[in-house]
Amino acid sequence: MLSIQVKEGDNIERALKQFKKKFDQTKTMKQLRTRREFVKPSVLNREMRKKAVYKNGLNLKAE
Repeated sequence: MLSIQVKEGDNIERALKQFKKKFDQTKTMKQLRTRREFVKPSVLNREMRKKAVYKNGLNLKAE
């Protein structure tokens, strides 16, 4: 459970910003989206390889 300490006189927008940052760091929404449907391990491996090829191409292009 996330908790943000808000002191007397602190800005509520600042507290919301801290909460959103902590929430994004926990990757809760990413887990929920991936658990919606089952993805076969072979499909996951294929996507990971595809991503790696793309990143490698970007690195080669930058050099």
